[in-house]
Amino acid sequence: MTLFVQIFRTIWNNRGFIQTAIKGEIRGQYSRSRFGYAWLILHPLSQALIFALVLSKIMAAKLPGLEGSYGYAMYLLAGLLAWTLFSEIVSRSMNMYIEYSNVMKKISFPRITIPFIITGHALVNNLFLLLAVFFVFLLFGSLPSMNYLWLPVIILVNVLLAMGIGITLGVLNVFVRDVGEIMKVILQFWFWLTPIVYPVAIIPDNVAAIIKFNPMYYIVSWYQEILVFDDFVIHSAIFWLGLFALALIGFSMFLYRRASAELVDVL
Repeated sequence: MTLFVQIFRTIWNNRGFIQTAIKGEIRGQYSRSRFGYAWLILHPLSQALIFALVLSKIMAAKLPGLEGSYGYAMYLLAGLLAWTLFSEIVSRSMNMYIEYSNVMKKISFPRITIPFIITGHALVNNLFLLLAVFFVFLLFGSLPSMNYLWLPVIILVNVLLAMGIGITLGVLNVFVRDVGEIMKVILQFWFWLTPIVYPVAIIPDNVAAIIKFNPMYYIVSWYQEILVFDDFVIHSAIFWLGLFALALIGFSMFLYRRASAELVDVL
């Protein structure tokens, strides 16, 4: 508990630095673009519309429990919304110390803030994707419900899990660069082992039992229950998965502290 209190204090005391760094990342992302920040809206909106208009016609009749010609598109978008946030945080975190190596060598600042800068940037990107998805859902005639109030809780669990995995991999990747390359392959398999483009109902029971060991199965399913099926109930798994994610973050912080003295030297 003391570790989390120290982390919270450090992040709170450096909140201005983190906010500035996140803004810098966003500016850098679109610095040479003529449309600039407009791409924050245009990219996710175009992605949402492509899935909605193309794949809904292909898969409309293949998903049980979804009515209407755009049911599959909504199912897919809800799953992608969850996965995109998770995968962006994990992917960026794997290389964050390598990416920030020059800054770490030249400037003295709390290095513990780096994962929160990466996560903050991913959250901003995902927020705009979320708004684009909401817009597309409205076009389909799907109106927000009270279940939407649970979405921040599920997003928080998603973020904590991604950070726990990402920070651990980020430290390991500094010392063994193959970790990042291996994880890229694992993430591809992980995507297909998560019910994003298919429902668990259509796969064999023995395979479904294995998939249910995947923590992203639950997070993606909760997104879909809230946004698509409007049939969300409070799951005890939310508490246990959140607790697991916090434990993972605690482990990653322990690993970072053990390696921090050698981190810059290896970089």
